[in-house]
Amino acid sequence: MLTEQQRRSRARLAAYVQWSKTPDRVARTQAARDGFMRKFEDEVDPERRLPEEQRQKMAEAARRAFYVRMGRASGKARAAKKAGGDGPT
Repeated sequence: MLTEQQRRSRARLAAYVQWSKTPDRVARTQAARDGFMRKFEDEVDPERRLPEEQRQKMAEAARRAFYVRMGRASGKARAAKKAGGDGPT
């Protein structure tokens, strides 16, 4: 049985090996990026009734809002940690 550190080390090695064999990193991760944007499109227009261009603009705004929320939560967590707390509740 492997320790947690050994598992992490093995996983890191496997990831490096895979990336060393990947000539086009952008193409390799394209499906994940598409799926991530689809999540926001589903959020703003789940029934796909809006025109494509409008849905994409709204999805992009939802994506930006997502990152702003993440940034705010991160800032709160850092401030709580600095103040000696455990983070946001």
